Amino acid sequence: MTLVAGIDSSTQSCKVVVRDLDSGALVRSGRAAHPAGTEVDPATWWDALVEALLDAGGLDDVAAISIAGQQHGMVVLDAGGEVIRPALLWNDTRSAGAARELIEEFGAASLAHRTGSVPVASFTATKLRWLRDAEPEAAARVAAVALPHDWLTWRLRGFGPAGAAPLGPVLDELVTDRSDASGTSYWNPRLEDYDRELLVASLGHDVVLPRVLGPAEAAGTMAGFDARSSTGTVVNVPAGLAVGPGAGDNAGAALGLGAREGDVVVSIGTSGTVFAVTPQPSADATGAVAGFADASGAYLPLVATLNAARVLDAAAGLLGVDHDELGRLALEAEPGAGGLVLLPYFEGERTPNLPDATATLFGLTLATTTRAGLARAAVEGLLCGLADGLDAVRAVGVVPARILLIGGAALNPAVQAVAAQVFDVPVTVPAPGEYVADGAATQAAWVLSGERPSWPVTVVAASRPDPQPVIRRQYAAHAGRTAD
Repeated sequence: MTLVAGIDSSTQSCKVVVRDLDSGALVRSGRAAHPAGTEVDPATWWDALVEALLDAGGLDDVAAISIAGQQHGMVVLDAGGEVIRPALLWNDTRSAGAARELIEEFGAASLAHRTGSVPVASFTATKLRWLRDAEPEAAARVAAVALPHDWLTWRLRGFGPAGAAPLGPVLDELVTDRSDASGTSYWNPRLEDYDRELLVASLGHDVVLPRVLGPAEAAGTMAGFDARSSTGTVVNVPAGLAVGPGAGDNAGAALGLGAREGDVVVSIGTSGTVFAVTPQPSADATGAVAGFADASGAYLPLVATLNAARVLDAAAGLLGVDHDELGRLALEAEPGAGGLVLLPYFEGERTPNLPDATATLFGLTLATTTRAGLARAAVEGLLCGLADGLDAVRAVGVVPARILLIGGAALNPAVQAVAAQVFDVPVTVPAPGEYVADGAATQAAWVLSGERPSWPVTVVAASRPDPQPVIRRQYAAHAGRTAD
């Protein structure tokens, strides 16, 4: 049996899956937690990676490995390979002003054409501009910029600061993939090349950037060494282990799900995402859709919302119930909840771009103010926001054939029922899984065998469209009023 490993270094934790190359069967897994916060010392990611590999039984019998990770995070290195300051994560919003400055300087339409996206505070270029202005001495020391998965791949291959890694600080050995590069706002998905003018405009000077590898291009082969965490945990990285290029988290999930053209993935996590696999690049000057590349050689237009599963958390807390009971209550109410509409902008919102908005409940009357109505309005509000995301990716040319609904909330019967009522294409719910790590394992298998594997994905529910126009009509009326 030939084994491959996939890693998901997410915001919250590091997950490892080890799978059989031929069948895709899960052999073993491991995980370790990451610290909370919107800026994190990358050394803690390395510690978690070593701990998670040990928890997964090590790498001695593994033939190939690849790392997927949270997109956009800014890891800045000096000439000696040392991390200059804690990494700013995707959810650190201090660079919102820097994003506005870049848009003012280059124009939204020009940036969308050059990079596929209009920058927001999540993207790496905006964080570099913030660093240039807020911490100029640190910015002046930057010799290389990497993303989280780039830096971890570099370390896993044996590179890093002198004394901490056997192969030393060889910055030219940094590598990435097209999916993660496309989230920087200084890489052009159409030309498949860095836009150095935008990089310099962001940081103030040119630096080493990771070499962008193809979907099945090996980052290198291990010479063999002991990977050590700061707490003394040791995992052997065997000689001959093939290392894949890695991927951004959403692109990794698309690979793990086996998503192809016509598939639209709707993910209900802390935030919500709607993304599709397409053969052509996209550019949306409104900024609603980010025109990312994917990890298979295609493209991944994506819409992100700030409010997703926590909408249900808030409603369940208000009603004093768990998620199962919230779903049961929601199904007691009729579609549209008698006119009760929740705009669920609890954390502001990114799509639409309303950072200062708050959640609003419309249509309260003596008749509609019921526990069932409130539960139903929460589920409908959550899914209407994601349905708006589906409309946005359609507007850049996506033709959806099915929805792949993932995330813990996707298992709720009320969420499944309302999804069929607001999405006008069939909805498929895969079994819960570590799809980002699975995508990295898929990539590792692809690098090793030369062929993209087609591992089966278990489906736990599927539904045909059951359109209930009242739901989205009510929501759109109030959302439009709020946006104005």
